[in-house]
Amino acid sequence: MAAAAAADEAERARGRRAALAFAAIAVVLGLPLWWKTTETYRAALPYADIDELGQLPLQLAVPIAVVFAPGSVPGDLPRPLPFRDVEEMEISVNLRSSITSRYETLYRSTTAQEEAALDAATAREADAALCLLQDASLGSLTVYVVPETSSVLSQGVSVYVGKHRSALVRAGGGLAALRSRLRQLTQLMSFTASSITAALSDRVPDSQLSPDARRHLKSSLGYEITFSLLNPDPKSHDVDWDIEDAVKRYVQPVLDKLSLVANFSVDSQILYYAVLGVTPRFDKESSSFLLSAHSLPHVINPVEARLGSSAASLYPVLNFLLYVPERSHSPLYIQDRDGASVSTNAFHSPRWGGIMVYNVEAPDSPSASLPLHVDVDMVRVMEVFLAQLRLLFGLAREELPPEFLLESPGNEGLADWELDRLLWAHTVENIATVSTTLTSLAQLLDKIGNIVIKDNVASEVYQAVASAQSAMANLATGHLHLAFQASKEAVTSSERAFFDPSLLHLLYFPDDQKFAIYIPLFLPMAVPILLSLAKIVRETRQRKKEPTKMD
Repeated sequence: MAAAAAADEAERARGRRAALAFAAIAVVLGLPLWWKTTETYRAALPYADIDELGQLPLQLAVPIAVVFAPGSVPGDLPRPLPFRDVEEMEISVNLRSSITSRYETLYRSTTAQEEAALDAATAREADAALCLLQDASLGSLTVYVVPETSSVLSQGVSVYVGKHRSALVRAGGGLAALRSRLRQLTQLMSFTASSITAALSDRVPDSQLSPDARRHLKSSLGYEITFSLLNPDPKSHDVDWDIEDAVKRYVQPVLDKLSLVANFSVDSQILYYAVLGVTPRFDKESSSFLLSAHSLPHVINPVEARLGSSAASLYPVLNFLLYVPERSHSPLYIQDRDGASVSTNAFHSPRWGGIMVYNVEAPDSPSASLPLHVDVDMVRVMEVFLAQLRLLFGLAREELPPEFLLESPGNEGLADWELDRLLWAHTVENIATVSTTLTSLAQLLDKIGNIVIKDNVASEVYQAVASAQSAMANLATGHLHLAFQASKEAVTSSERAFFDPSLLHLLYFPDDQKFAIYIPLFLPMAVPILLSLAKIVRETRQRKKEPTKMD
């Protein structure tokens, strides 16, 4: 009897040890192994650097050289030439951040070669000769101060702005007048507070924005330009336009100049039976049809449905439409808000493109055979389209004092300093875009913890942060070209990270589906172990309550 009891006790002890061993293996080995093999892999991200980018600690440094020709040095200079001067101005963005503009000016005398160039007969010739002697780096400015009696500037002209990165200023009035001229020139040839706040329009309160702040094209890595000929009445008009030659002669030089800003692609199309969505009003006095200013917004949507160019495009599409009115609505003229006819007979829509109405002269004989052959004057058309292209990029010429003379950019369509203005704005906008993209990505990943963060995504985020920091550092040292290139790289990396397919939340199970999968797997194994542990606890408590027998 005693032997049977001892054997039974030994068997129960062996069962308790086995249950404890299974529980220990499940807790010590099973749970950590399961947790490690099923956890969501999340590579580390630079959250602190992303938060610092959100504050936009930007400093924009503009290198300026003020070069005095003999006989033009003001008598009230603070110290002998050459010397440097620094002026800083703060551009308020919002309550969280502001941007500092820093003008680093070097005052010096002309060299012998520059003196020879300034002896040219005209300011245009002097500007062309001085261009070969200047620092050609993007964002830099050179101002040549000539004597008050110099003949290089025409009568009545005090400031000449060339098509490169230099200007000629007539001396007179002392240092205070010169600095006033310099301030006007830097506002014209580099950037202004309004152009920077327009680039940051998503962050700036509406009260601080100018009316045209949101009318310019957003910065992009590429743009697609589409020229469309709309012929709603092909039975009456056989329209012929040499768009290929016109693009090559007039548009391509401008795009070559803008190639530093973005990549451009150009295509063209002819659409037949494409009519405007608005019926023009007939005017008896002029025997013509009129489109009023308030009806122009209703013209675009019906026409855009026929274009079909933006549906499959990765980049913004700029549409330039040449509309030849049908015979029953000819001639057709566009009116402005005051009721006067628009001289170009065209209008443009911000961030979309422009439309020009091209009227066909009525035939001399009413019995002329149809369709009439029409040869489009592409010079007149391209003048309008290129002017609209400048407006879309925010390159409209500002109102200047009468003593200012701006050189025409010629066939290139824009001056070197206008390209710099565009780069200043786009660099700042790119950095702000990177900051917004990375901040949104960080907030998304912090909120949804079961999204996998792969190493390639983290690498793109680190690359975007490093490129944005490099762009800001180059802006602070006045290297505009390097800053813009770094900002484009930052935009590319941030978009790759944000739109990586592995970040799609729908690829991973939510918590309720996880429980539905794991409970049938672990419950059959966990119930016997838990019951055995509960039995061991009860037996242990029972043995403690039993009195110890004394012989």
